[in-house]
Amino acid sequence: MRLYQLILTLLFPVLLARLWLRDSAPDRAERLARGTSERSSGAVWVHGASNGELTSAKSLILQLSRHGPVLVTCNNPTGRALVQGWGFDGVTVQLAPLDLPRVLDRFIAQNAPRGLVVIENEIWPNRIDAMARRGLPVMVVSARLSQGSARNWARLSGLARHILGAIRLLSAQDAGSEDRFRSLGLSADAIAPRLNLKTTLLPDPPDAGDLAALSPVLARDKTVLAASTHPGEDEIILQGFKLALQQDPDLRLILAPRHPKRREAITRLLTEEGLTFAARSLIPRPAPDTQVYLADTLGEMGLWYSLAGTTFVGGSLVDHGGHTPFEPAAFGCAILHGPYYSNFSDTYDRLRTENASTLVQTPDEIAAALLRSPKTQAAIGEAAHDLLQDQNAAKTLDLLVDQITELCPNGQ
Repeated sequence: MRLYQLILTLLFPVLLARLWLRDSAPDRAERLARGTSERSSGAVWVHGASNGELTSAKSLILQLSRHGPVLVTCNNPTGRALVQGWGFDGVTVQLAPLDLPRVLDRFIAQNAPRGLVVIENEIWPNRIDAMARRGLPVMVVSARLSQGSARNWARLSGLARHILGAIRLLSAQDAGSEDRFRSLGLSADAIAPRLNLKTTLLPDPPDAGDLAALSPVLARDKTVLAASTHPGEDEIILQGFKLALQQDPDLRLILAPRHPKRREAITRLLTEEGLTFAARSLIPRPAPDTQVYLADTLGEMGLWYSLAGTTFVGGSLVDHGGHTPFEPAAFGCAILHGPYYSNFSDTYDRLRTENASTLVQTPDEIAAALLRSPKTQAAIGEAAHDLLQDQNAAKTLDLLVDQITELCPNGQ
């Protein structure tokens, strides 16, 4: 632990320089716990990295807020804006403090949190140690630990035991993650029922007007969504789509990159590929002969899932661990994915075993999947929906909220 603290202390000038170049003055102050951010004394502190983790924790945060104030922290301004947009009573949000002892001391003194709830794998040693030293409970929900991360932690076995020994409650996403946490030193007494928070997330329904306007030009059985794509994936997807177009010119593609700021790069790629396209941010309703609709906006994934009978899940043709299959499954989409899905390995393995998803790696395989009959497409989507509709998730979430509030009694 001391070595970790020493390294961070030595790196502090570098961290400060990055903050100075990247952040506004108010944001820098927030990260250093010197700002005038809205405070929430006596709150349960919930930390999630960014939009994905926070969105999955939306139901958890809402339920916790019914038992007392909640302070949410995240790593970037987009996550902060997301939580602010929910408008939950009793929930405040700010940028997370740097994982430095003095910064954390100020943050804890300012906010007096009753406990810390970590979402997924945001395990920062100083943060956890600072809470535990004060006798404040640390809990991890929807915890995820890949084999690679476990090997890295094992090289720092002393630090791992110290940090995991401070955790009072841990609910893992899957059996593999739970076993890896235990092998690194997590107490059996800290194990809580497993829950993947993404199974508790009900996707926002699409705007009825947008759905009615786009359905005539984006027929569900002819439309494929490439969701949350990363650089290196778009090229493969577009090549497969072009092959399928040769046999079925009525096919349409909705391309939704993980980061909408990549619009210019993707526009150049679409031009090079000779495909007709339109960007959502510029053209609310594409022409009927538009082959690719570039979804370069935020907050409309429910609309895209509703329009697409087939969804390719990004982050899986390149090694980003694969993104969530739960959202497309909730909309009954036939799921395509690449070979890299370590973030949800158990779930994708179940989908493949039950013929409820399709592994694709090459343009030819993508084209073959896009040319399946509407009946086959619908059957695969229905199988995914039924397989991932976890009826026990809501009950498990209720149980975890009870355990968290018991560990973090509201003294107000």
